[in-house]
Amino acid sequence: MKILSFLFPGFTALDLIGPTTVWGLIPGALFQTVAHRRGPVKVDMGLEIVATHSFDDCWPTPDVLFIPGGGRGAFNALQDDVLLDAIARTGGQAKWVTSVCTGSLLLGAAGLIKGYRSACYWYARPHLATFGAIPDDARFVIDRNRASGGGVTSGIDFALEMAAQWGNLETGKLLELLIEYAPQPPFGVGRPELASAETRSVAESLLEQEMPTSLIQAAALRRGFLGEDVAEIL
Repeated sequence: MKILSFLFPGFTALDLIGPTTVWGLIPGALFQTVAHRRGPVKVDMGLEIVATHSFDDCWPTPDVLFIPGGGRGAFNALQDDVLLDAIARTGGQAKWVTSVCTGSLLLGAAGLIKGYRSACYWYARPHLATFGAIPDDARFVIDRNRASGGGVTSGIDFALEMAAQWGNLETGKLLELLIEYAPQPPFGVGRPELASAETRSVAESLLEQEMPTSLIQAAALRRGFLGEDVAEIL
């Protein structure tokens, strides 16, 4: 199984590492990471992950296309038409088109999830509709050959479910045990509906700076998802 992951500056490492850790236990799984150029790509927390291939020499027809998300990095990536075109081109040939967190916004801007249900990070989730997708607040969503995880840590849940889809239920159970996936969050407020109004307000004030939604509208207009009336507003 060929799994191709697109990288961009400022993406969230756990969005990639979580699923890759799970899928790396599947016999026969092969991986490529791709960016504009081969070499290190700096993630949002300052670490670097190596892109093994460029847009020009990666697999043209992978079994799985995967897009991680992020905060400002993902929103900046929405303005990168070369990246979006490469995602669109590869997604049109892949057997599965997948994402975690705000990676689904990039799939949306690439025109790959119009009419599909999709998960996304909670703060950005409603904006999937800008690209014709159907926002879904589930931990992970599978709609035909599109699959998506919600925010960051949901990438592990998403990856386990995908492993079960590709193999069977017992495969998923085995991988869950092998990585000892038994989360017990210490505070239990990992979703907005579980957090207090005060905690959510602080989070939203931080995310307003980290995830500027005006960049979603700009990308949607540029990629042909919005009419000229929106241009006047922007």
